[in-house]
Amino acid sequence: MNMDLWKTISVAKKEKHRNLYLNYKNLRKFPHELLKDGGSHHLEHLYMKMNSLTTLPENLGQKLPNLIELYLHSNNIEVIPGAIGTLVKLQSLDLSNNALAIICPEIGQLKALKHLRLTNNQLRFLPSEIGDLRELQTLDVSANCLTVLPESLHLCVSLEYLAADRNQLKDLPRQLCTLPNLKELSVTSNKLKCLPQDLGRYAELQYVYVDNNFQLYGLPSYLYTKVVGHSGCGSSTHDEEVKLLFTYRQMSIPLPDEILRIGTENDPVPTLQEMVMRTIYRFFRISEKGLDLLSPISLPRNLYKLLFYPLGHCHHCSRPMFTIVYPKCYPLMETPMAALYNGRTKISFVAYCCSIKCLQLFDLLS
Repeated sequence: MNMDLWKTISVAKKEKHRNLYLNYKNLRKFPHELLKDGGSHHLEHLYMKMNSLTTLPENLGQKLPNLIELYLHSNNIEVIPGAIGTLVKLQSLDLSNNALAIICPEIGQLKALKHLRLTNNQLRFLPSEIGDLRELQTLDVSANCLTVLPESLHLCVSLEYLAADRNQLKDLPRQLCTLPNLKELSVTSNKLKCLPQDLGRYAELQYVYVDNNFQLYGLPSYLYTKVVGHSGCGSSTHDEEVKLLFTYRQMSIPLPDEILRIGTENDPVPTLQEMVMRTIYRFFRISEKGLDLLSPISLPRNLYKLLFYPLGHCHHCSRPMFTIVYPKCYPLMETPMAALYNGRTKISFVAYCCSIKCLQLFDLLS
């Protein structure tokens, strides 16, 4: 350790500094001086950007028990030790621009964490324990190798900003639609083919960016009044490859894969399974204890989960739908993002309904 660094840390410990800046110090190891002799109990904010750290000490939580912010942007950290979970007061953690391939499950022990930034790493998945972060407000996992997002994200009830740009996502868990405080969702430059049909049903979600998802050619109708970024969505040749169309009043509409899996081309009558699910839902919703009375053993796991997170809701009457939807195309509204890309509007909004009566209430020419 050079003399200047030693002096900086010594003065900070002696004078009980709350903030310590160790950016651009060419550190290859975490400074031992900061952890010895009982550590630094007064330190709350530690900044170590643009160093060469490869790991973190196991006793970090013991030596820096009051740490609120840990800024480790642009290092070479490959593994986060499970001891990270001992930083019980940590509210902000930035590990962007590192070499992370795995996030340890102990991340879920950071109960006070509000901001987690993991951009530009090598992550292929996120642990389900991330759903234990009930205070989390910001999650940025852009520029990784993610193919899915964990369903447990819907448990992060304080989440306001979610960014997963430049990954390999093919779809989004529909449980995200239930996040009550989500204000902004950015999933640009992925491989999305469709979006959850209830996305945008909560008024809090106002900004949705899906630019450069070349196979995405339909958006949920709840986004019709939102600010939507959509440049580069819908390839020019994709329509020629569509094999199944929904035809209504001589109007043919390509169906997203999500609808192809659950609907039929010519039969708009709810299936027996759909009617059974609606009956079970209504019965347990009106009971005193609600759906809690229903044991998961009573139904197959996938159907039991559907009762809590329906596939969608009718845009007209809000009735939950479980196995079948009826789509309709709307013209995509102009947005500030569209103006940046010469106003290209190649994708459309998809409405859906749970009954023929509601379907006929839509003006298909609007």
